[in-house]
Amino acid sequence: MTAHIPFDNSYARLPSSFHARVFPTPVSAPRLIALNRELAAKLGLDPDALTTPEGVEVLSGKRIPDGAEPIAMAYAGHQFGKFVPRLGDGRAILLGEVVDLGGVRRDIQLKGSGPTPFSRRGDGRAALGPVLREYIVSEAMAKLGIPTTRALAAVVTGESVVRETERPGAILARVASSHIRIGTFQFFAASGNVDDVRRLVHYAIARHYPEAASVAQPYRAFLDGVIERQASLVARWLLVGFIHGVMNTDNMSVSGETIDYGPCAFMDAYDPATVFSSIDHYGRYAYSNQPSIAHWNLARLAECLRPGSSRYWAAPISGPTASTSTRSRRAPIRPRNPGGTLMRSTI
Repeated sequence: MTAHIPFDNSYARLPSSFHARVFPTPVSAPRLIALNRELAAKLGLDPDALTTPEGVEVLSGKRIPDGAEPIAMAYAGHQFGKFVPRLGDGRAILLGEVVDLGGVRRDIQLKGSGPTPFSRRGDGRAALGPVLREYIVSEAMAKLGIPTTRALAAVVTGESVVRETERPGAILARVASSHIRIGTFQFFAASGNVDDVRRLVHYAIARHYPEAASVAQPYRAFLDGVIERQASLVARWLLVGFIHGVMNTDNMSVSGETIDYGPCAFMDAYDPATVFSSIDHYGRYAYSNQPSIAHWNLARLAECLRPGSSRYWAAPISGPTASTSTRSRRAPIRPRNPGGTLMRSTI
């Protein structure tokens, strides 16, 4: 039984400044520990084929399936308010894109699949604990009706990773409507690369906000759309007591999905000062600060889109984009560290 994935890639068609072509690092003994069969079926994949030895090798990056074009995406970002001009996928590799049964274009990414040109001396690997945390929390968010990346599978690698101690290594197969972040725009805007900012806006509009392409000011319509989705997203977080933990601009997706589950959790009891990140000493990303941080991050996106010319906002949409035949589904406080309902940052 062959683990066939019907790739239909578009981001890899963008210029080389947007990504680095890199293959996952093969692991010694991959073993499947969790498969989201329902999600696999929605992606048009055969869940049974993904459980075969060949399928597990695909999910771990040991085998590159036909049609895959592995890339690590480039981006920058404000991390705890400090701008870092070059971040990028340091331990995640985008295998490619598929169009699901609902007509939505989805990324399939392997997180923890080895070093990339953006790894910054890191090993590019992930420990089992954080992989399980993201699998559980992202799927919980999906069941709560909150826009989120999804977990397709979790695979242990048969190898150890060294963090504070030696831990079992693992890889998460993650699905997203895209991995375009505010930090992706910042990567190009920070160097004054207006042409690539424009390419990225055109691509994001075609993929996520196609209605913006036909209005008088498509860039402004794009920004308004991102603002609307982010406001809705953060409001839903607050309703369920969710704390993202690290709302850096590189952890904020323009599609409006929750992305990058690090030191996150749900509050057991209401306290607006709650934080879960062990390094958030001043409560920047505390529960009640999340709306204002989202506002701050969106202002950084607006800065990328308007370098001083009103004509820039009204530029016609042209050039290479994602296929428009697919659509995107919409959807100062003193810090404290109480326990959380789900996995904490100590994992």
